[in-house]
Amino acid sequence: MKEPQLPPPDITQIFKPARATRYLVIGAGSRGNAYARAVTRTTPGTIHAVAEPHAFKRREFGRNYIWGAGSSTEGQEFTDWREWVQWETERRKAFNKNESGTEDQHAALNLTSPLGVDGVFICTLDETHVEIIQAIAPLNLHILCEKPLALSLDDCLTVYRTLQPPQGPNKSPLAPKTIFSIGHVLRYSPHNKLLRKLLLEDRVIGDIVSLEHTEPVGWWHFSHSYVRGNWRRATPKGDGSLLTKSCHDIDFILWLLCSPVSAENAQEEGLEPHFPRSISSAGSLTQFRRKRKPVKAGDATNCLSCPAEKDCNYSAVRIYNDRHLAKGHTGWPVDIVCPDIEDASQGQGVKAAEAQLLAKLGEDWDVKTHSDAEIAARPWYGRCVYEADNDVIDDQVVTVSWDDEAGPPYRLAKTASFHMIAPTEKQCERRGRAYGTLGEIEYDSHRISIYDFASAETTVHDVPKPPPERAESHGGGDYGLAGQYVAAVEAVVNGGMDIQTAQARFVGCTLEEAVRSHAVVFAAEEARREERVVRWGSWWEEKLRASAAILA
Repeated sequence: MKEPQLPPPDITQIFKPARATRYLVIGAGSRGNAYARAVTRTTPGTIHAVAEPHAFKRREFGRNYIWGAGSSTEGQEFTDWREWVQWETERRKAFNKNESGTEDQHAALNLTSPLGVDGVFICTLDETHVEIIQAIAPLNLHILCEKPLALSLDDCLTVYRTLQPPQGPNKSPLAPKTIFSIGHVLRYSPHNKLLRKLLLEDRVIGDIVSLEHTEPVGWWHFSHSYVRGNWRRATPKGDGSLLTKSCHDIDFILWLLCSPVSAENAQEEGLEPHFPRSISSAGSLTQFRRKRKPVKAGDATNCLSCPAEKDCNYSAVRIYNDRHLAKGHTGWPVDIVCPDIEDASQGQGVKAAEAQLLAKLGEDWDVKTHSDAEIAARPWYGRCVYEADNDVIDDQVVTVSWDDEAGPPYRLAKTASFHMIAPTEKQCERRGRAYGTLGEIEYDSHRISIYDFASAETTVHDVPKPPPERAESHGGGDYGLAGQYVAAVEAVVNGGMDIQTAQARFVGCTLEEAVRSHAVVFAAEEARREERVVRWGSWWEEKLRASAAILA
């Protein structure tokens, strides 16, 4: 069995900063905690402040990553991002006014740095991303935004214009002033970095002819997030789970089949991506709807009062209590239902924690007493999955095709298919197969198998598993993404590297590429809704004209 040839170590493992770069985390939910853990454990950066409206989440986050057993100090704890923006704006005014003061005077005013923080992690609900980015853009801070960037293509282009506004006679965008990264974590796991190296650098199967990629969401995971949870409703245009769950799978496919091998070399050589020719898609909501409801359940709308609860796979009691809390698991997904469940368990005991969970699951809505806005505004984790207000797709296939491209570098025609499917045993353990002119590669979340046509031999790469503390981090992708983002910021702040070089070398993806990746998702959704094939080139030009935006 061949030992995997992993990429060289990240700069975060060898870089010795002049000072630790500091970061604000906006949103102390699961994603905010994931990135904070990654920054704290594996980078020279520090989490300096948190903005979060939920008091328990905010203080627990602060204890874990910022102020420890003590209490917060000025500039570390904010009830929301608006409060932080106002505070930071005033702090900068005070710093500029007192710039000639003594070090002691600056310390008294908490003016130890002209910026306070170097970068921001945006980990709030999807619909808030654009407003937050627009508000903090004038502060010229480095940004990592959780995916998706926005819920519409127009909003994605608004972000682009905000961070790289058009200027000059031809309205070409300005060069970026700050590092920008998006939560497309699949690019950054050791497994996927090795897969890409084997395919594009080592060319172990020659030219890629076709790629099949599957995202098995997981049978109860889908019910948690996309039937009962925050992502259960499509956007006004009908975009849904492909955007919120699988936009980084589409990005992963484009990263393998569209992006240049080296972002830094492509920047130096002016090499464009190999753009698709066409995009099509088909899918539907097959399972979580009233027609699938067991007859025995009758008129019940909540698991706690349902006569079929004991026999139902999607019983909220079985999922959250029996499968998790009763076994001592107070983390995800239980802490999503009850954010302070761990405190209740440790302080009051298991029975009190169970009572708190069941009380939360017992909450329900009725169209006679609740408006649609009230129902949509929050998750309902005890709601019957067959009586919910969900409308996002649970089974979808996307097909992308490319033409031969006149070179150099003479990139050839190929196809890719992506399948997002809800009722699966595996939970987010992606798998796929790439077919080439010299062989084929099969991959799952743990190993990569290469079959060579000429030798009829199979070579297997067992990719090292991430340590236990990273097991729930997209195969190490959360740590890789956060590490590369911090490395880019470190290189700029402490190493004097220019923004574009740091962006290409460490992040490996520009804002433009992130926006275009989202655009492919929106094109696929338009193709699905209208049951047609989208011609990428003309479609993209039309969208850009309509939005009055020009991407380089």
